[in-house]
Amino acid sequence: MRPHDGAERSAGFWRAPFAAGTFREIGHVLVSLPLAVAGFSFAVTGFALGAGLLVTVVGLPVLAVLLAGARGLGAAERGRARRALGLAVAGPAAFEPSGRGWWAWTRARLADGAGWKALLFQAVMFPWRVVSFVLTVTVFVTGWALALFPAYSWVFHRYVGWPGYRVYDYTSGGERHQYYITSPVQIAAVALIGAVVVLLTPKLVRGLTNVDRSAVRSLLG
Repeated sequence: MRPHDGAERSAGFWRAPFAAGTFREIGHVLVSLPLAVAGFSFAVTGFALGAGLLVTVVGLPVLAVLLAGARGLGAAERGRARRALGLAVAGPAAFEPSGRGWWAWTRARLADGAGWKALLFQAVMFPWRVVSFVLTVTVFVTGWALALFPAYSWVFHRYVGWPGYRVYDYTSGGERHQYYITSPVQIAAVALIGAVVVLLTPKLVRGLTNVDRSAVRSLLG
């Protein structure tokens, strides 16, 4: 854990939405999605190719290369966790084949537990990181959009032609149902809800990234 990570955590509930550590965690979640897509594609495609070629001798080297690549991706993930999440995890023991030649290297790779765990990490973290990305973006954008509503609420009346922000407007059974946010009290209530969401966003992001921390510790250490 980095020395300043504890100081950022001590920023407190009220300052957490503006703390650098919070935005590092949000950045980690955002970057994790494209990396998860690439890692999952690499893991699934490589494993399917290697398993499909096991009927020939070519399948074993393909799986060995796959596991070597998974180890490299695992090292990159540990580095990201150290920089963005303040989590320092020692890597597994260095890979050392017991003999020389491609066959000894291949056998050692296939028996490398750290490689298989790193490959599993790429497979299991893909769906989780999709969920984390969607939740983080949705809650972050919604919270700030509501909290800042008083700053742009006038736009709907002046440029859209609505009396205020339209929550709904539809006709059912010949009767029109509509609701607009127009009064200062309504606008303030929206901003208050947004402020609550903004204050709770760091807690959500911390909970989501704690799953990443646990996965890095258990599968990449």
